[in-house]
Parts: sequence; C-alpha cells; structure tokens
Amino acid sequence: MAKRVQPPSDPLQERARRLALYGLLAQWSEFADEPWLPKLIECEEVERAKRSLERRLRSAKIRGFKALADYDWTWPREIDRGQIEEVCNLGFIEEQANVVIVGPNGVGKTTIAQNLAHRAVLRGYTALITTASEMLNDLAAQDSSAALTRRLSRYCRPTVLVIDEVGYLSYDSRHGDLLFEVISRRHQEKPIVLTTNRPFAEWNEVFSNSSCVTALVDRLLHKAEIIKIDGDSYRAKEASERAKEKAKARKKKSAAKTTKKKRPA
Repeated sequence: MAKRVQPPSDPLQERARRLALYGLLAQWSEFADEPWLPKLIECEEVERAKRSLERRLRSAKIRGFKALADYDWTWPREIDRGQIEEVCNLGFIEEQANVVIVGPNGVGKTTIAQNLAHRAVLRGYTALITTASEMLNDLAAQDSSAALTRRLSRYCRPTVLVIDEVGYLSYDSRHGDLLFEVISRRHQEKPIVLTTNRPFAEWNEVFSNSSCVTALVDRLLHKAEIIKIDGDSYRAKEASERAKEKAKARKKKSAAKTTKKKRPA
C-alpha cells in the first residue's frame, strides 16, 4: 500500500503557529486569503523580535562600552587581533567552550568581554555581565540552601555568562567554592567569558585556603579559548593625555590674559 503523502503546510500558517496566534489559527480558513494577513504576521514578528531584543539587553546588564571598531589595536605590546576577531564570530557558544581573557589592568579585557556579550544578544542568545565580586558576594549572602540554589540559577540560566575582574580582590574559601559551583554547573553546557589580571598559578592567592582552586581552573580551561594581552594601561594613557591637554589649555588661557593686560589703554 502506497504511503500517504501529507500536503505541504502553508508557510504563512507555520509562521502564525510559531507566533502562537491560536485565535487566528482556529479561523484560518476564513482569513487565509485576506490580503492583509501576510502584513499582519510580519508586523507581529518584527514587534516580537524587537521586544525580545530589548528584554535580552536589559537582562544582560550591558552598560555603555567601546565597540571593537574603536579599539586601539596598536596600543598593547602583545595582542592577537585575529584570535579575538575569530572569537567574536561566537563559535565558542556552539562549541560550549569558555573564553578566558588574561592581561594587566587597562588593556581592554572588559571591552572585549562586553562586545562578546553584546554580539551574543544581537544573535538571539541570552547573556549576563557581572563582576566576580558582585556575583560571589551575592551568592554568599544567601541565607539558606534553597535560596542559594535559586540564586545560582540566575548565573547558570543565561547562554553566555561574563565574569569580569577575577583577581582584583582576594576571597575566602567560601567564595572559591561558590565560583567552583558556578563553573561546574555550566561546564560543557553553557560558556563563560572570564577576565583576569592574574596568571592561573596565582589563583591560590586570590582564593586563599580554598581546596578547589586546582579543580576550578581545570574545568574553566577545559575547551577554553585563552586570549592573552600585554601592555600598559590605556586608561592611564588617556588620563595622561587629558591632563596634558588641560595644562595646555590653562597655559594658553593664562597667556591670553597676560597679553590683554599689557595692551595700552
């Protein structure tokens, strides 16, 4: 007996189904040939996509940041631009691999991490940006196992989690255990983008008396893309240039006042 072939579904009807327009679907035969129907569905898709993007941007906690197009690639002494541009294609999300950005203060680690989160959100993923101190203090403040479990879900739910500034402060063993918990729960399922100013050999100093540091680093670096940057602080450079410009402006203003006073009546 020949297999019965199902008639091809109406693409417009499929779009309405994806939008969950069940009232419209229930009366589809009545409205299917209406000339306004394609425009209606298109408008609904555009509006929902816009609202979804706005919601993901708010949830990601993405504040103002410098786009990579404005990044000064000539400033760091050591940086692999090709590696960073490749990571910005977001292949690490599909690979469920972490991105670890290592370098001294002021070389653009946070800027790169923010750009990765922003691109992920634009691509349709969810993201969350937090500092290590903000996340670990938040988790440590939970007063019960149930509350901690609920709070951990906040950091395990997004597709991409950015943990910024690991190494700038020291933490006790409790904080080290909490970071291990977050990394373990996301391991090989959802990627972490992490920035640090300390080599991994010094993480025992960051999380003093924590017995899980070795295991923590091992899981973090498993399938990780490690980006190393070296150079002087760009913020210090900008501050120095700004100070010079202000001094130059004050000197010019002072010279103008002196010239004005010397003019004959």
